[in-house]
Amino acid sequence: MPSAYLLVSHGSHDPRPEIAMQRLAGLLHHKLEKYLPSIVSNDVAVIPDKSLVGTAYLELNPEPLHEQIKTFSKNALALGCCSLKILPLFLLPGVHVMEDIPVEVALAQQSLDRGIKIYLQPYLGSHPGLKFLLVKQLVSMEVEGKILLAHGSRRLGSVLPVEAMATSLSAVTAYWAHPPSLESRVQELVTAGCRRIAILPYFLFAGGITDAIAGAQEKLKLLFPEVSFQLADPLGTSAELADLIWDLVEQ
Repeated sequence: MPSAYLLVSHGSHDPRPEIAMQRLAGLLHHKLEKYLPSIVSNDVAVIPDKSLVGTAYLELNPEPLHEQIKTFSKNALALGCCSLKILPLFLLPGVHVMEDIPVEVALAQQSLDRGIKIYLQPYLGSHPGLKFLLVKQLVSMEVEGKILLAHGSRRLGSVLPVEAMATSLSAVTAYWAHPPSLESRVQELVTAGCRRIAILPYFLFAGGITDAIAGAQEKLKLLFPEVSFQLADPLGTSAELADLIWDLVEQ
């Protein structure tokens, strides 16, 4: 049997990220079917079970992540899997990616028997292909200035990949959780002569923060009436994103 796959995100009170996660899991299952259309066991073709691709959450779930991993692992083992690959759906190498999730994975592995091995794959934001998902949104925008708006993290050095991404897009960075803020970056671009500005939310799914960003854009329109703002969508669920996830889980 193939490996089982578990997508891990932060968790949210908003239902939209959960819906998007389930859709993404479905897309990944289709990838699994395409890549492994049949697995021969005793000359019998076995189609990969849909339950081999699951979702779990670091926070805002009744169970801690290591318990979610244990439950999923046991179900995968019952289906004949001997390995589980976990992909953190995070865009920055912050505290959650570098500290919290590895601890939860270790706790789960310690409490499981040796019938299944857990592998923690690289976090989503480490895939260079994410740049092209952002470029795809920029193609239809005629702008003079671009702002890549990420959440930010308290972990030292965690925003370096965001800064590199912004540089590759000829954009400047702003952060929702710490300076430089969106408004301060807009002010800098306006002072430099930009009158058409794109705001690229570097977030995976629509939710409370992306709603707040949309609200912030409306305020910016009042503060800078001479400026035309274009707000891109978050990355969202797509076949292209599923392709990137497949690359990472197969590393």
